[in-house]
Amino acid sequence: MVPAISLAYEAAESDIMKRQPRNPKTDKLVNERLISIAYGQIGMMQATAGFFTYFVILAENGFLPMDLLGIRVLWDDKYVNDLEDSYGQQWTYERRKIVEHTCHTAFFASIVIVQWADLIICKTRRNSILQQGMKNRILIFGLFEETALAAFLSYCPGMDVALRMYPLKPCWWFCAFPYSLLIFLYDEARRYILRRNPGGWVEQETYY
Repeated sequence: MVPAISLAYEAAESDIMKRQPRNPKTDKLVNERLISIAYGQIGMMQATAGFFTYFVILAENGFLPMDLLGIRVLWDDKYVNDLEDSYGQQWTYERRKIVEHTCHTAFFASIVIVQWADLIICKTRRNSILQQGMKNRILIFGLFEETALAAFLSYCPGMDVALRMYPLKPCWWFCAFPYSLLIFLYDEARRYILRRNPGGWVEQETYY
C-alpha cells in the first residue's frame, strides 16, 4: 500500500499546464490503452520475471523445464517418494513440496523486484524519470518497505508453517533484476517517442 500511496505525493510533471483537461463524458480513467500497458505489456514482463525465477530454482534442484511437462500427477502424489529428477536423483513428497513452496516465495520476491521499476515508471506519463527526479521520499521509503516485507516473509522463522514461504538464496533475488531494468528502459523509450512524435501511433496506442 505504501508504494501506491506514495504516488499521491509525487510532484506534478513540468508540462502539466499544457495538457487539455480530461473530458469526463468521453475520457475514461481506465481505458483500453491503460489496460494494454498494465496487463499486455508491463504485466507480461513482470509475469515472465516470476516464471523465469521459478524455473531457475527448479533447474538448480534438478528439474529441467522440459522434464516438468506432465509431471503434475506424480509430483502431487503423497505416496510417490521416489520421483526422479532430470539427473536421476530421487525426491520424496515432502522435499518436492519444499522446493515448490520455495519457488512460490521466489515468484513473489521477483514480483516485488519488478514492481520497483513499475512504481518508478508510474511517476510520469510523458516526461523522462531523469527530468522528474527521485525527490519523493515517501516513494523511496515505499521501495524499501516492500522489499523489507518480502525479505521478512521469506526469512522470518515460522513462515514456512504459517504461509509456506521459505528462505531464498541471495542469488535468486537477482533473477528478476534484468526484467526490472527492461521495464524501466522500455517505458523510458515509450515516453521518449511520445515527446519526439506527439500525436503519433505510440501516443494513440499507449498514452493513457
